[in-house]
Amino acid sequence: MQGNGNRDTGPEIALRRELHRRGLRFRLHRRIPPARTYADIVFPKQRVAVFVDGCFWHHCPEHFRPSTKNSDYWTTKMARNVARDRLNDQLMRKNGWIVVRIWEHESPIEAAEKIAQLLRAT
Repeated sequence: MQGNGNRDTGPEIALRRELHRRGLRFRLHRRIPPARTYADIVFPKQRVAVFVDGCFWHHCPEHFRPSTKNSDYWTTKMARNVARDRLNDQLMRKNGWIVVRIWEHESPIEAAEKIAQLLRAT
Protein backbone atom coordinates (compact mmCIF):
# COMPACT_ATOMS: atom_id res chain seq x y z
CA MET A 1 0.00 0.00 0.00
CA GLN A 2 2.97 2.33 0.50
CA GLY A 3 3.56 2.39 -3.22
CA ASN A 4 0.09 3.77 -3.92
CA GLY A 5 0.41 7.51 -4.28
CA ASN A 6 -2.29 9.75 -2.88
CA ARG A 7 -1.18 12.94 -4.64
CA ASP A 8 -0.75 13.92 -8.25
CA THR A 9 -2.57 10.91 -9.67
CA GLY A 10 -3.34 10.77 -13.38
CA PRO A 11 -7.04 11.66 -12.98
CA GLU A 12 -6.17 14.51 -10.60
CA ILE A 13 -3.59 15.98 -12.99
CA ALA A 14 -6.01 15.71 -15.94
CA LEU A 15 -8.66 17.60 -13.96
CA ARG A 16 -6.18 20.26 -12.87
CA ARG A 17 -5.07 20.79 -16.47
CA GLU A 18 -8.66 21.22 -17.60
CA LEU A 19 -9.45 23.66 -14.77
CA HIS A 20 -6.32 25.66 -15.54
CA ARG A 21 -7.15 25.70 -19.26
CA ARG A 22 -10.47 27.32 -18.31
CA GLY A 23 -8.65 30.07 -16.43
CA LEU A 24 -9.52 28.79 -12.97
CA ARG A 25 -6.77 29.14 -10.36
CA PHE A 26 -6.62 27.00 -7.26
CA ARG A 27 -4.46 25.65 -4.45
CA LEU A 28 -3.29 22.05 -4.17
CA HIS A 29 -3.42 19.57 -1.31
CA ARG A 30 -4.70 21.88 1.41
CA ARG A 31 -6.03 20.81 4.78
CA ILE A 32 -9.52 22.09 5.53
CA PRO A 33 -9.89 22.33 9.35
CA PRO A 34 -11.43 20.79 11.35
CA ALA A 35 -11.33 17.80 8.99
CA ARG A 36 -8.10 15.84 9.16
CA THR A 37 -7.86 15.27 5.44
CA TYR A 38 -6.32 17.21 2.59
CA ALA A 39 -8.43 18.28 -0.36
CA ASP A 40 -6.85 17.63 -3.76
CA ILE A 41 -7.91 20.98 -5.24
CA VAL A 42 -9.02 23.98 -3.19
CA PHE A 43 -10.63 27.27 -4.16
CA PRO A 44 -10.14 29.13 -0.84
CA LYS A 45 -11.98 32.34 -1.74
CA GLN A 46 -15.14 30.46 -2.77
CA ARG A 47 -14.59 27.85 -0.02
CA VAL A 48 -14.80 24.92 -2.45
CA ALA A 49 -12.85 21.71 -1.77
CA VAL A 50 -12.49 19.13 -4.55
CA PHE A 51 -11.54 15.50 -3.98
CA VAL A 52 -10.61 13.16 -6.82
CA ASP A 53 -11.49 9.73 -5.43
CA GLY A 54 -10.12 6.43 -6.68
CA CYS A 55 -12.75 3.83 -7.51
CA PHE A 56 -11.11 1.09 -5.45
CA TRP A 57 -10.07 3.11 -2.40
CA HIS A 58 -13.32 5.01 -2.00
CA HIS A 59 -15.77 2.26 -3.00
CA CYS A 60 -17.15 3.54 -6.31
CA PRO A 61 -20.70 2.20 -6.81
CA GLU A 62 -19.96 1.58 -10.51
CA HIS A 63 -16.46 0.13 -10.56
CA PHE A 64 -15.57 -1.21 -7.12
CA ARG A 65 -14.73 -4.88 -7.07
CA PRO A 66 -14.07 -6.45 -3.67
CA SER A 67 -10.72 -8.08 -3.16
CA THR A 68 -10.69 -11.86 -3.14
CA LYS A 69 -7.49 -12.04 -1.08
CA ASN A 70 -7.73 -11.13 2.60
CA SER A 71 -11.31 -10.01 2.06
CA ASP A 72 -12.08 -9.44 5.76
CA TYR A 73 -9.31 -6.86 6.03
CA TRP A 74 -10.24 -5.08 2.79
CA THR A 75 -13.96 -5.01 3.53
CA THR A 76 -13.27 -3.35 6.88
CA LYS A 77 -10.71 -1.00 5.33
CA MET A 78 -13.09 0.17 2.59
CA ALA A 79 -15.90 0.70 5.11
CA ARG A 80 -13.57 2.89 7.20
CA ASN A 81 -12.54 4.89 4.13
CA VAL A 82 -16.16 5.60 3.18
CA ALA A 83 -17.12 6.48 6.77
CA ARG A 84 -14.12 8.83 7.05
CA ASP A 85 -15.05 10.51 3.75
CA ARG A 86 -18.62 11.13 4.94
CA LEU A 87 -17.44 12.47 8.31
CA ASN A 88 -14.95 14.84 6.66
CA ASP A 89 -17.60 16.03 4.19
CA GLN A 90 -19.95 16.71 7.07
CA LEU A 91 -17.30 18.62 9.07
CA MET A 92 -16.32 20.76 6.11
CA ARG A 93 -19.92 21.57 5.15
CA LYS A 94 -20.67 22.46 8.75
CA ASN A 95 -17.84 25.01 8.54
CA GLY A 96 -19.13 26.63 5.36
CA TRP A 97 -17.24 24.66 2.69
CA ILE A 98 -18.70 23.20 -0.47
CA VAL A 99 -17.38 19.69 -1.02
CA VAL A 100 -17.12 18.25 -4.53
CA ARG A 101 -16.23 14.58 -5.03
CA ILE A 102 -15.10 13.47 -8.47
CA TRP A 103 -14.55 9.79 -9.31
CA GLU A 104 -11.35 8.87 -11.11
CA HIS A 105 -13.36 7.47 -14.04
CA GLU A 106 -15.23 10.72 -14.68
CA SER A 107 -14.27 12.76 -17.70
CA PRO A 108 -11.99 15.65 -16.68
CA ILE A 109 -13.84 17.92 -19.10
CA GLU A 110 -17.24 17.15 -17.56
CA ALA A 111 -15.86 17.37 -14.03
CA ALA A 112 -14.20 20.73 -14.76
CA GLU A 113 -17.47 22.04 -16.21
CA LYS A 114 -19.34 20.94 -13.09
CA ILE A 115 -16.79 22.71 -10.88
CA ALA A 116 -16.79 25.85 -13.08
CA GLN A 117 -20.59 26.09 -12.89
CA LEU A 118 -20.46 25.70 -9.12
CA LEU A 119 -17.83 28.44 -8.83
CA ARG A 120 -19.89 30.79 -11.01
CA ALA A 121 -22.89 30.20 -8.74
CA THR A 122 -20.96 31.09 -5.55
